[in-house]
Parts: sequence; structure tokens; C-alpha cells
Amino acid sequence: MSNMWDYRDSAWTDGYDIVGYDVEATDGSIGHVDQATNEVSNAYVVVDTGFWIFGKKRLIPAGAVTSVTHEDKKIHVTMTKDQVKAAPDYDADHWDHDARSRHDEYYGPYSQR
Repeated sequence: MSNMWDYRDSAWTDGYDIVGYDVEATDGSIGHVDQATNEVSNAYVVVDTGFWIFGKKRLIPAGAVTSVTHEDKKIHVTMTKDQVKAAPDYDADHWDHDARSRHDEYYGPYSQR
């Protein structure tokens, strides 16, 4: 799979609702899944970072997810906390072509590693 907007393993979300799962960066927890999609070529998770970065949400393309463990209710991403913190802000009311392009540019290096 080469699309950063697809999960590396589609079985991770088939029949599962991952909303509420904890999200782990390579160096620690970054929050929990507030929203998730599994649409082909448009899959992503929205992470509620809570107090960590002042209530900001981060949209992370599915290609940056490295694993999902349903038993522990955790997903892991291929980035550090600082890399997630530096990502573009997510605003559901302004999710359009330009916003997706900014996310494409930022997350490209972290997807499908």
C-alpha cells in the first residue's frame, strides 16, 4: 500500500471502532482517538491531545499508524510527540483541499515507513 491515507493493514479497523483508543507516539502518549475513518484513500484518526498541547486536535493520516492493539485499546504512530505537536492544527469546520494538502506535505515522510 502506498497511499498515506490508507491503513497499513485494513484488518486493524474492519469491524472495530477505535474511537477512544489511546494513541502512542514513539516516545509516549499523545492522547486518545476522538474520531476515526476507514474510507479507502481517505482514512485518518483525529487525536484529542487534551491538556498536552492545550486541547488542540491533530489529524493523523492512517499511513502513519504503525499498529493497533485491540486488547490494550492502543494505536501507535511512527512519530515523536514533538513531531505530532508540530503538525498542522485540525479544524473540522475547515477540512478542505488546502487543509488536506498541508497534511499531505507534513505527514508524507512519516507515512508507510
